[in-house]
Amino acid sequence: MATTSCCVPSTSTTCSSSFSLRVKRNSNSLSFMGSLSFSSNANSLSAGFVSLSIKQNRPRNNSLQVRSVAAPSEAVAGFDEMVSGTQRKYYMLGGKGGVGKTSCAASLAVKFANSGHPTLVVSTDPAHSLSDSFAQDLTGGQLVPVEGPDCPLFALEINPEKAREEFRSVTQKNGGTGMKDLMDGMGLGMLVEQLGELKLGELLDTPPPGLDEAIAISKVIQFLESQEYSMFTRIVFDTAPTGHTLRLLSLPDFLDASIGKILKLRQKITSATSAIKSVFGQEETREDASDKLERLRERMVKVRELFRDKDSTEFVIVTIPTVMAVSESSRLSASLKKENVPVKRLIVNQLLPPSASDCKFCAMKRKDQMRALDVIQGDPELSSLTMIQAPLVDVEIRGVPALKFLGDIVWK
Repeated sequence: MATTSCCVPSTSTTCSSSFSLRVKRNSNSLSFMGSLSFSSNANSLSAGFVSLSIKQNRPRNNSLQVRSVAAPSEAVAGFDEMVSGTQRKYYMLGGKGGVGKTSCAASLAVKFANSGHPTLVVSTDPAHSLSDSFAQDLTGGQLVPVEGPDCPLFALEINPEKAREEFRSVTQKNGGTGMKDLMDGMGLGMLVEQLGELKLGELLDTPPPGLDEAIAISKVIQFLESQEYSMFTRIVFDTAPTGHTLRLLSLPDFLDASIGKILKLRQKITSATSAIKSVFGQEETREDASDKLERLRERMVKVRELFRDKDSTEFVIVTIPTVMAVSESSRLSASLKKENVPVKRLIVNQLLPPSASDCKFCAMKRKDQMRALDVIQGDPELSSLTMIQAPLVDVEIRGVPALKFLGDIVWK
Protein backbone atom coordinates (compact mmCIF):
# COMPACT_ATOMS: atom_id res chain seq x y z
CA MET A 1 0.00 0.00 0.00
CA ALA A 2 1.41 3.41 -1.01
CA THR A 3 0.18 6.92 -0.27
CA THR A 4 1.41 10.14 -1.84
CA SER A 5 0.85 13.76 -1.10
CA CYS A 6 1.88 16.69 -3.24
CA CYS A 7 1.70 20.43 -2.90
CA VAL A 8 3.35 22.41 -5.71
CA PRO A 9 2.08 25.92 -6.17
CA SER A 10 3.39 27.62 -9.30
CA THR A 11 2.85 30.88 -11.18
CA SER A 12 5.19 30.47 -14.16
CA THR A 13 5.66 28.14 -17.06
CA THR A 14 9.09 29.34 -18.09
CA CYS A 15 11.43 28.53 -15.28
CA SER A 16 14.64 27.11 -14.05
CA SER A 17 14.26 24.56 -11.30
CA SER A 18 16.21 22.90 -8.52
CA PHE A 19 15.31 19.69 -6.74
CA SER A 20 16.65 17.96 -3.62
CA LEU A 21 15.56 14.61 -2.17
CA ARG A 22 16.09 12.96 1.21
CA VAL A 23 15.22 9.31 1.85
CA LYS A 24 14.32 8.04 5.30
CA ARG A 25 13.71 4.38 6.00
CA ASN A 26 12.74 2.35 9.01
CA SER A 27 11.57 -1.20 9.47
CA ASN A 28 8.01 -0.56 8.33
CA SER A 29 8.06 2.45 6.02
CA LEU A 30 10.02 4.23 3.33
CA SER A 31 9.72 8.01 3.17
CA PHE A 32 10.89 10.52 0.57
CA MET A 33 11.13 14.16 1.47
CA GLY A 34 12.18 16.75 -1.10
CA SER A 35 12.00 20.43 -1.88
CA LEU A 36 11.18 21.76 -5.31
CA SER A 37 11.65 25.37 -6.36
CA PHE A 38 10.99 27.21 -9.63
CA SER A 39 12.10 30.61 -10.75
CA SER A 40 11.62 32.52 -14.01
CA ASN A 41 11.41 36.25 -14.45
CA ALA A 42 12.25 38.62 -11.72
CA ASN A 43 8.55 39.31 -11.40
CA SER A 44 7.57 35.76 -10.63
CA LEU A 45 8.63 33.17 -8.06
CA SER A 46 7.22 29.81 -7.14
CA ALA A 47 8.18 27.21 -4.56
CA GLY A 48 6.85 23.86 -3.57
CA PHE A 49 7.30 20.86 -1.35
CA VAL A 50 6.80 17.21 -2.20
CA SER A 51 6.62 14.31 0.26
CA LEU A 52 6.13 10.65 -0.53
CA SER A 53 5.58 7.93 2.02
CA ILE A 54 5.40 4.25 1.22
CA LYS A 55 4.15 1.92 3.94
CA GLN A 56 4.81 -1.77 3.68
CA ASN A 57 2.18 -4.35 4.54
CA ARG A 58 4.36 -6.21 7.06
CA PRO A 59 2.86 -7.19 10.39
CA ARG A 60 4.12 -5.17 13.32
CA ASN A 61 6.19 -6.96 15.91
CA ASN A 62 4.60 -6.78 19.32
CA SER A 63 6.80 -5.77 22.24
CA LEU A 64 8.34 -8.78 23.95
CA GLN A 65 7.95 -9.60 27.61
CA VAL A 66 10.51 -11.80 29.28
CA ARG A 67 8.68 -15.06 29.68
CA SER A 68 11.27 -17.47 28.32
CA VAL A 69 14.89 -18.36 28.64
CA ALA A 70 17.44 -16.43 26.71
CA ALA A 71 18.41 -19.03 24.16
CA PRO A 72 16.46 -21.97 22.78
CA SER A 73 19.58 -24.10 22.48
CA GLU A 74 20.43 -24.07 26.18
CA ALA A 75 21.20 -27.24 28.10
CA VAL A 76 18.53 -28.42 30.52
CA ALA A 77 19.36 -28.42 34.21
CA GLY A 78 18.67 -32.12 34.64
CA PHE A 79 16.13 -31.55 37.39
CA ASP A 80 14.76 -35.08 37.03
CA GLU A 81 18.09 -36.36 38.29
CA MET A 82 18.16 -33.80 41.10
CA VAL A 83 14.68 -34.67 42.32
CA SER A 84 14.91 -38.46 42.03
CA GLY A 85 15.37 -40.66 45.09
CA THR A 86 14.46 -40.24 48.75
CA GLN A 87 18.02 -40.21 50.07
CA ARG A 88 18.91 -36.83 51.53
CA LYS A 89 20.83 -34.56 49.18
CA TYR A 90 22.59 -31.25 49.80
CA TYR A 91 22.82 -28.50 47.17
CA MET A 92 25.10 -25.51 47.76
CA LEU A 93 24.69 -22.49 45.48
CA GLY A 94 27.49 -19.96 45.45
CA GLY A 95 29.43 -17.44 43.43
CA LYS A 96 30.32 -13.77 43.15
CA GLY A 97 28.23 -11.29 45.12
CA GLY A 98 25.22 -9.88 43.31
CA VAL A 99 24.75 -12.60 40.70
CA GLY A 100 21.41 -13.88 42.05
CA LYS A 101 22.47 -16.79 44.27
CA THR A 102 19.61 -16.26 46.71
CA SER A 103 16.92 -16.19 44.02
CA CYS A 104 18.31 -19.33 42.39
CA ALA A 105 18.62 -21.15 45.73
CA ALA A 106 15.14 -20.14 46.87
CA SER A 107 13.58 -21.10 43.52
CA LEU A 108 15.30 -24.50 43.70
CA ALA A 109 13.96 -25.04 47.23
CA VAL A 110 10.41 -24.17 46.10
CA LYS A 111 10.79 -26.52 43.13
CA PHE A 112 11.90 -29.37 45.41
CA ALA A 113 9.01 -28.76 47.81
CA ASN A 114 6.46 -28.67 44.99
CA SER A 115 7.95 -31.93 43.69
CA GLY A 116 7.20 -33.76 46.94
CA HIS A 117 10.41 -33.31 48.96
CA PRO A 118 10.32 -31.88 52.48
CA THR A 119 12.95 -29.18 51.97
CA LEU A 120 15.10 -26.88 54.07
CA VAL A 121 16.82 -23.81 52.63
CA VAL A 122 19.64 -22.35 54.74
CA SER A 123 21.43 -19.02 54.36
CA THR A 124 25.08 -19.06 55.46
CA ASP A 125 25.63 -15.49 54.24
CA PRO A 126 26.11 -13.03 57.15
CA ALA A 127 24.17 -10.48 55.05
CA HIS A 128 20.98 -12.52 54.70
CA SER A 129 18.46 -11.94 51.92
CA LEU A 130 16.29 -15.05 52.16
CA SER A 131 13.64 -13.07 54.02
CA ASP A 132 13.54 -10.56 51.16
CA SER A 133 13.39 -13.32 48.56
CA PHE A 134 10.48 -15.13 50.22
CA ALA A 135 8.82 -11.85 51.32
CA GLN A 136 8.57 -13.35 54.80
CA ASP A 137 10.35 -12.76 58.10
CA LEU A 138 12.83 -15.62 58.52
CA THR A 139 15.15 -13.99 61.05
CA GLY A 140 15.92 -15.31 64.52
CA GLY A 141 18.11 -18.30 63.76
CA GLN A 142 15.23 -20.77 64.02
CA LEU A 143 13.38 -22.97 61.52
CA VAL A 144 10.52 -20.99 59.96
CA PRO A 145 7.84 -22.62 57.75
CA VAL A 146 7.50 -20.99 54.34
CA GLU A 147 3.93 -20.37 53.24
CA GLY A 148 2.82 -21.46 49.77
CA PRO A 149 4.58 -24.62 48.53
CA ASP A 150 2.80 -27.98 48.26
CA CYS A 151 5.17 -29.92 50.56
CA PRO A 152 6.83 -28.68 53.75
CA LEU A 153 9.42 -26.01 53.07
CA PHE A 154 11.35 -24.47 55.95
CA ALA A 155 13.92 -21.69 55.90
CA LEU A 156 16.74 -20.87 58.29
CA GLU A 157 18.83 -17.72 58.45
CA ILE A 158 21.78 -18.37 60.73
CA ASN A 159 21.95 -15.62 63.33
CA PRO A 160 25.62 -14.65 63.86
CA GLU A 161 24.93 -12.42 66.87
CA LYS A 162 22.98 -15.14 68.67
CA ALA A 163 25.79 -17.58 67.95
CA ARG A 164 28.34 -15.13 69.35
CA GLU A 165 26.37 -14.94 72.60
CA GLU A 166 26.29 -18.74 72.76
CA PHE A 167 30.05 -18.76 72.15
CA ARG A 168 30.63 -16.38 75.06
CA SER A 169 28.34 -18.34 77.39
CA VAL A 170 30.14 -21.60 76.61
CA THR A 171 33.58 -20.14 77.17
CA GLN A 172 32.51 -18.50 80.46
CA LYS A 173 30.52 -21.33 82.01
CA ASN A 174 31.14 -22.59 85.55
CA GLY A 175 32.51 -19.21 86.54
CA GLY A 176 35.73 -19.73 84.59
CA THR A 177 36.90 -18.98 81.11
CA GLY A 178 37.20 -21.21 78.12
CA MET A 179 40.95 -20.65 77.88
CA LYS A 180 41.53 -21.75 81.48
CA ASP A 181 39.29 -24.81 81.11
CA LEU A 182 41.16 -25.83 77.98
CA MET A 183 44.59 -25.32 79.50
CA ASP A 184 43.58 -27.06 82.74
CA GLY A 185 42.56 -30.11 80.74
CA MET A 186 45.98 -30.13 79.12
CA GLY A 187 47.75 -29.87 82.48
CA LEU A 188 48.82 -26.25 81.96
CA GLY A 189 46.49 -24.56 84.45
CA MET A 190 49.37 -23.22 86.54
CA LEU A 191 50.83 -21.53 83.49
CA VAL A 192 47.53 -19.76 82.85
CA GLU A 193 47.45 -18.50 86.44
CA GLN A 194 50.99 -17.17 86.13
CA LEU A 195 50.05 -15.38 82.90
CA GLY A 196 46.74 -14.14 84.27
CA GLU A 197 47.67 -10.52 83.72
CA LEU A 198 47.68 -11.15 79.98
CA LYS A 199 43.92 -11.84 80.17
CA LEU A 200 44.08 -14.84 77.87
CA GLY A 201 40.52 -15.73 78.78
CA GLU A 202 39.21 -12.52 77.26
CA LEU A 203 41.05 -13.43 74.06
CA LEU A 204 39.04 -16.64 73.70
CA ASP A 205 35.83 -15.07 74.96
CA THR A 206 35.97 -12.69 71.98
CA PRO A 207 34.54 -14.45 68.91
CA PRO A 208 37.39 -15.14 66.49
CA PRO A 209 37.46 -14.29 62.76
CA GLY A 210 35.70 -16.93 60.69
CA LEU A 211 33.06 -17.57 63.36
CA ASP A 212 30.28 -17.26 60.77
CA GLU A 213 31.76 -20.18 58.84
CA ALA A 214 32.23 -22.16 62.05
CA ILE A 215 28.56 -21.58 62.92
CA ALA A 216 27.54 -22.85 59.49
CA ILE A 217 29.66 -25.96 60.07
CA SER A 218 27.96 -26.53 63.43
CA LYS A 219 24.58 -26.35 61.67
CA VAL A 220 25.70 -28.97 59.17
CA ILE A 221 26.67 -31.18 62.10
CA GLN A 222 23.17 -30.71 63.50
CA PHE A 223 21.70 -31.67 60.13
CA LEU A 224 23.69 -34.91 60.33
CA GLU A 225 22.96 -35.79 63.96
CA SER A 226 19.78 -34.08 65.18
CA GLN A 227 16.34 -35.66 64.86
CA GLU A 228 14.89 -32.18 64.39
CA TYR A 229 16.20 -32.18 60.83
CA SER A 230 15.66 -35.85 59.97
CA MET A 231 12.45 -35.17 58.00
CA PHE A 232 14.21 -33.16 55.28
CA THR A 233 15.21 -35.01 52.11
CA ARG A 234 16.59 -31.91 50.35
CA ILE A 235 18.71 -29.20 51.98
CA VAL A 236 19.66 -26.16 49.90
CA PHE A 237 22.40 -23.76 51.00
CA ASP A 238 22.37 -20.13 49.95
CA THR A 239 26.05 -19.48 50.55
CA ALA A 240 28.02 -16.29 51.11
CA PRO A 241 30.12 -14.73 48.33
CA THR A 242 33.09 -16.68 47.03
CA GLY A 243 35.71 -15.91 49.71
CA HIS A 244 33.46 -16.81 52.66
CA THR A 245 32.31 -19.98 50.95
CA LEU A 246 35.83 -21.20 50.26
CA ARG A 247 36.70 -20.66 53.94
CA LEU A 248 33.59 -22.59 54.90
CA LEU A 249 34.55 -25.54 52.71
CA SER A 250 38.17 -25.58 53.86
CA LEU A 251 37.39 -25.16 57.57
CA PRO A 252 36.93 -28.90 58.34
CA ASP A 253 40.41 -29.64 57.01
CA PHE A 254 41.88 -26.72 58.95
CA LEU A 255 40.21 -27.74 62.21
CA ASP A 256 41.14 -31.38 61.71
CA ALA A 257 44.80 -30.47 61.28
CA SER A 258 44.77 -27.96 64.15
CA ILE A 259 43.06 -30.29 66.57
CA GLY A 260 45.46 -33.03 65.56
CA LYS A 261 48.42 -30.84 66.54
CA ILE A 262 46.79 -29.91 69.86
CA LEU A 263 46.14 -33.57 70.66
CA LYS A 264 49.75 -34.49 69.89
CA LEU A 265 50.90 -31.75 72.24
CA ARG A 266 48.45 -33.03 74.84
CA GLN A 267 49.85 -36.54 74.59
CA LYS A 268 53.40 -35.29 75.11
CA ILE A 269 52.38 -33.28 78.15
CA THR A 270 50.24 -36.10 79.55
CA SER A 271 53.12 -38.57 79.43
CA ALA A 272 55.08 -36.28 81.74
CA THR A 273 52.34 -35.01 84.05
CA SER A 274 50.61 -38.37 84.53
CA ALA A 275 53.85 -39.94 85.71
CA ILE A 276 54.24 -37.21 88.34
CA LYS A 277 50.59 -37.46 89.42
CA SER A 278 50.79 -41.25 89.76
CA VAL A 279 53.66 -40.90 92.20
CA PHE A 280 51.43 -38.86 94.50
CA GLY A 281 48.30 -40.91 93.81
CA GLN A 282 46.52 -38.10 91.99
CA GLU A 283 45.77 -39.84 88.72
CA GLU A 284 42.45 -38.48 87.35
CA THR A 285 40.06 -40.29 85.08
CA ARG A 286 37.61 -37.43 84.37
CA GLU A 287 36.83 -36.42 80.85
CA ASP A 288 39.13 -33.57 79.91
CA ALA A 289 39.42 -31.08 77.08
CA SER A 290 41.35 -33.45 74.84
CA ASP A 291 38.44 -35.91 74.78
CA LYS A 292 36.09 -33.13 73.74
CA LEU A 293 38.55 -32.06 71.05
CA GLU A 294 38.74 -35.62 69.78
CA ARG A 295 34.96 -35.77 69.42
CA LEU A 296 34.99 -32.42 67.61
CA ARG A 297 37.65 -33.75 65.29
CA GLU A 298 35.51 -36.78 64.46
CA ARG A 299 32.62 -34.46 63.62
CA MET A 300 34.84 -32.39 61.35
CA VAL A 301 35.79 -35.55 59.50
CA LYS A 302 32.07 -36.27 58.94
CA VAL A 303 31.48 -32.77 57.58
CA ARG A 304 34.51 -33.02 55.31
CA GLU A 305 33.32 -36.34 53.94
CA LEU A 306 29.85 -34.88 53.40
CA PHE A 307 31.20 -31.95 51.38
CA ARG A 308 33.08 -34.39 49.13
CA ASP A 309 30.39 -37.05 48.76
CA LYS A 310 29.40 -37.08 45.07
CA ASP A 311 26.23 -39.06 45.78
CA SER A 312 24.74 -36.66 48.31
CA THR A 313 26.33 -33.23 47.75
CA GLU A 314 26.63 -30.88 44.80
CA PHE A 315 27.90 -27.33 44.50
CA VAL A 316 26.16 -25.22 41.84
CA ILE A 317 28.08 -22.15 40.64
CA VAL A 318 25.99 -19.06 39.84
CA THR A 319 27.39 -16.30 37.62
CA ILE A 320 26.30 -13.55 35.23
CA PRO A 321 27.40 -13.08 31.60
CA THR A 322 30.28 -10.67 32.15
CA VAL A 323 33.94 -11.50 31.67
CA MET A 324 34.79 -10.39 35.23
CA ALA A 325 32.14 -12.62 36.82
CA VAL A 326 33.07 -15.57 34.60
CA SER A 327 36.74 -15.20 35.54
CA GLU A 328 35.90 -15.34 39.26
CA SER A 329 33.65 -18.35 38.65
CA SER A 330 36.53 -20.10 36.93
CA ARG A 331 38.74 -19.55 39.96
CA LEU A 332 35.95 -20.75 42.24
CA SER A 333 35.56 -23.92 40.19
CA ALA A 334 39.30 -24.59 40.39
CA SER A 335 39.25 -24.10 44.17
CA LEU A 336 36.26 -26.42 44.57
CA LYS A 337 38.00 -29.11 42.55
CA LYS A 338 41.06 -28.67 44.75
CA GLU A 339 38.86 -29.30 47.78
CA ASN A 340 37.28 -32.29 45.96
CA VAL A 341 33.82 -30.71 46.19
CA PRO A 342 31.53 -32.07 43.43
CA VAL A 343 30.54 -29.45 40.82
CA LYS A 344 28.28 -30.32 37.86
CA ARG A 345 26.24 -27.24 36.95
CA LEU A 346 26.83 -23.59 36.12
CA ILE A 347 23.95 -21.10 36.10
CA VAL A 348 24.46 -18.07 33.86
CA ASN A 349 21.91 -15.62 35.21
CA GLN A 350 20.41 -12.35 33.88
CA LEU A 351 20.74 -13.11 30.17
CA LEU A 352 18.85 -10.81 27.84
CA PRO A 353 15.84 -12.55 26.26
CA PRO A 354 15.49 -13.07 22.51
CA SER A 355 14.29 -10.08 20.53
CA ALA A 356 13.52 -9.41 16.86
CA SER A 357 15.04 -5.95 17.11
CA ASP A 358 17.40 -4.32 19.57
CA CYS A 359 18.03 -0.76 20.57
CA LYS A 360 21.65 0.33 20.50
CA PHE A 361 22.06 -0.34 24.23
CA CYS A 362 20.53 -3.82 24.05
CA ALA A 363 22.58 -4.70 20.98
CA MET A 364 25.82 -3.75 22.74
CA LYS A 365 24.74 -5.54 25.93
CA ARG A 366 23.85 -8.69 24.02
CA LYS A 367 27.19 -8.62 22.20
CA ASP A 368 28.98 -8.29 25.53
CA GLN A 369 27.02 -11.22 26.97
CA MET A 370 27.79 -13.39 23.96
CA ARG A 371 31.47 -12.64 24.48
CA ALA A 372 31.18 -13.85 28.09
CA LEU A 373 29.44 -17.05 26.94
CA ASP A 374 32.30 -17.65 24.50
CA VAL A 375 34.75 -17.26 27.38
CA ILE A 376 32.84 -19.94 29.32
CA GLN A 377 32.95 -22.33 26.38
CA GLY A 378 36.72 -21.89 26.12
CA ASP A 379 37.47 -22.00 29.84
CA PRO A 380 39.05 -25.30 30.97
CA GLU A 381 37.38 -25.06 34.41
CA LEU A 382 33.86 -24.20 33.24
CA SER A 383 33.43 -25.72 29.78
CA SER A 384 32.80 -29.21 31.16
CA LEU A 385 29.93 -28.07 33.41
CA THR A 386 26.28 -28.20 32.40
CA MET A 387 25.43 -24.59 31.60
CA ILE A 388 21.96 -23.41 32.62
CA GLN A 389 20.87 -20.11 31.07
CA ALA A 390 18.54 -18.03 33.23
CA PRO A 391 16.86 -14.93 31.82
CA LEU A 392 16.74 -11.36 32.93
CA VAL A 393 13.05 -11.10 33.81
CA ASP A 394 10.69 -8.15 33.69
CA VAL A 395 9.49 -8.50 37.30
CA GLU A 396 11.19 -8.61 40.68
CA ILE A 397 11.56 -12.20 41.90
CA ARG A 398 10.03 -11.92 45.35
CA GLY A 399 7.59 -14.26 47.05
CA VAL A 400 6.75 -17.92 46.46
CA PRO A 401 4.69 -17.39 43.24
CA ALA A 402 7.54 -15.45 41.61
CA LEU A 403 10.08 -18.04 42.81
CA LYS A 404 7.94 -20.81 41.35
CA PHE A 405 7.82 -18.90 38.04
CA LEU A 406 11.63 -18.59 38.02
CA GLY A 407 12.12 -22.20 39.11
CA ASP A 408 9.98 -23.48 36.25
CA ILE A 409 12.22 -21.57 33.82
CA VAL A 410 15.61 -22.47 35.31
CA TRP A 411 15.22 -25.92 36.81
CA LYS A 412 14.09 -28.13 33.91
